[in-house]
Amino acid sequence: MTAARTGAEANPDEATPGGAGHALLIVNRNARSGAEQAEAARAALLAAGLTVSDFVPPKGMSCTEAILSGTAGGDVDRIVLGGGDGTLNCGIPGLLQTGLPLGILPLGTANDLARSLGIPLGLEAAARVIAQEAPRPVDLGEVNGHRYFNVASVGFSAELAGELKADAKRRWGKLGYAIAAFGLLRRARPFTATLIHDGKVERVKTIQVSVGNGKHYGGGMTVSVDARPDDGVFDVYSLEVENWWRLVALIPWLRSGTQGRWKDVRAFRTTALELRTRKPRPVNTDGELTTRTPAIFRLHPAAVRIFAPPQPD
Repeated sequence: MTAARTGAEANPDEATPGGAGHALLIVNRNARSGAEQAEAARAALLAAGLTVSDFVPPKGMSCTEAILSGTAGGDVDRIVLGGGDGTLNCGIPGLLQTGLPLGILPLGTANDLARSLGIPLGLEAAARVIAQEAPRPVDLGEVNGHRYFNVASVGFSAELAGELKADAKRRWGKLGYAIAAFGLLRRARPFTATLIHDGKVERVKTIQVSVGNGKHYGGGMTVSVDARPDDGVFDVYSLEVENWWRLVALIPWLRSGTQGRWKDVRAFRTTALELRTRKPRPVNTDGELTTRTPAIFRLHPAAVRIFAPPQPD
């Protein structure tokens, strides 16, 4: 497949006069709804008043490479990514290099960042947000040099990411997370970790440690009820349960973000953290395994801008 740029500048009759801006649209056609929604995504942006240039990446081209190629002409003022959280994560380096604001068309399985920012999940409503709302500054997390929007985890969630295959996500959607988690749950065992933060050294036995920049992750889980992707802090929790059935009992609390109220859940806020384990363990960032422990976490406040509804007071 070859790269192709099409859009309102090539079809001027389709552009809305006096449009709100010029968007570079990149749709991940491997996302759960990507292939069948690509044309609908473009139509929604045009209907919202934007001029649209499509970039169809060649096979094997990363999202960041597509962003840099698609903006080489210098005539777009926003990047619009259609896909899920993995697509958005892959585009972070390109967003940082161009400095352009991001518009999100949620076409993935979980769409956790969109939900954290209050972006509607319907294409037409999401497109209107990109055309009409001002971009908001959003923080980025970083672990061992890998930036992320939502959550980085070590333990159960990382093992789940390793077992949840892409075809299962496309076929089953959020149910795929539940199916994979059920199969993994009874095999989960606590491991020893050392948490170093804010002048403290804490040695724990845990099923999972999650370091949240955003609010939602994992197709329905919540880091903390008060977490926001623009609040300048990490929300961290460690599930220090001894038996798998305690983890089952925690599920409603994990979904609501109130797990920190349990006595066997350690929860705190920080801006930097080092996590060590006896042997290297995989780290899951926004649903992908990207690095291993020891893991050094850093927060980058207001690192990117995203078109989203205003934050409620």
